[in-house]
Amino acid sequence: MKKLLFALAVLIANLTIEAQVKTPAPSPKATVNQVVGLTDVTIDYSRPSAKGRAIFGDLVPFGKLWRTGANANSTISFSDDVVIKGTTLPKGKYAIFTTPKADMWEVVFYTATDNWGTPENWDANKVAVLTNVDPTMLNHPVETFTMSIGNITNDSATLDIAWEKTMVSVKFEVPTQKSAMESINKVLAGPTAGDYYSAAQYLFASDNDLNKALEYVNKAVGMVKPGADAPFWHLRLKSLIQAKLGDKAGAIATAKQSLAGAEKANNADYVKMNNDSIKEWSKK
Repeated sequence: MKKLLFALAVLIANLTIEAQVKTPAPSPKATVNQVVGLTDVTIDYSRPSAKGRAIFGDLVPFGKLWRTGANANSTISFSDDVVIKGTTLPKGKYAIFTTPKADMWEVVFYTATDNWGTPENWDANKVAVLTNVDPTMLNHPVETFTMSIGNITNDSATLDIAWEKTMVSVKFEVPTQKSAMESINKVLAGPTAGDYYSAAQYLFASDNDLNKALEYVNKAVGMVKPGADAPFWHLRLKSLIQAKLGDKAGAIATAKQSLAGAEKANNADYVKMNNDSIKEWSKK
């Protein structure tokens, strides 16, 4: 009897789980991903609809802080520092709060993003940027609250907030020229020691072109600044390549250099690996 009751309880529990009702959210979530120049911008927010209600000055009172959407914080994230009216907003994620008024809106980028609605205790120290923008009256009403990225150029865009017959746009500038020039200069300057090391490591590990692997690791080692020691891990890879190519004498000499560097850095793992290899390669 007890087993029967237990089985029935399990069956009822499973049926209860499977029978959970799914209904549409009143304010569905939305995500906007946009690249502006070379900067990734992402907006996450919920979208309430007007449903015949008067919005600004009524449902959303003038002069009061508004969550700017519904449910959890509407957020925006930037992969680079951006500039808003001369003020730098560091890269990162921010909650968007607004104070709508008939002739002007305050838009706040707030560092705490885990509030449900507006913060219970407003902290001025968490205001990363506060800017004022003029609202624009739209010819056609926007039924569902919308946030988007518009007016995109290589160097700037706008965060657009629209609902009912009102839209506000916050312009932000992105560091496209700086990022592009850094990328250009890096590529035109040629591969780094790390690039050559990674290429050599791949060729060695895949047992591909060992002569090319040795060429690349030699270039990595050769890029050391005058007076500086080559990284002991670079030398370790070189010794392994030399040994695999049959140059045991060269491998031992390189391993001894790697060993000295590892001892200087107090890296016990590389000290042991080099000692073991030197011992192995020294056998006749």
